[in-house]
Amino acid sequence: MGIASRLLAWYDTHHRDLPWRVTPVAFARGVRADPYRVWMSEVMLQQTTVEAVKAYFRDFVEKWPTVEALAAARAEDVMKAWAGLGYYSRARNLKACADLVAL
Repeated sequence: MGIASRLLAWYDTHHRDLPWRVTPVAFARGVRADPYRVWMSEVMLQQTTVEAVKAYFRDFVEKWPTVEALAAARAEDVMKAWAGLGYYSRARNLKACADLVAL
């Protein structure tokens, strides 16, 4: 077994369940990651721990489940939902990008 196969086997056994990831079992069934959820998690995780992000991520995708929904949101509501996560420029940029993508 090559190194890549061993690493993938290790991941299948030891991966962390995170709300933006597709589990190995779901992936094997053909489920693929949602680019919107991946993008949002990447922005939230910049200079912030996974544990701090999980609850905010769940709240955001519950309030704004699609990039179109985020684009339609009021900037004030996005900033309010971001409160406590820090680095507020990330929230402003997330909203601005959603506005452009949803055009």
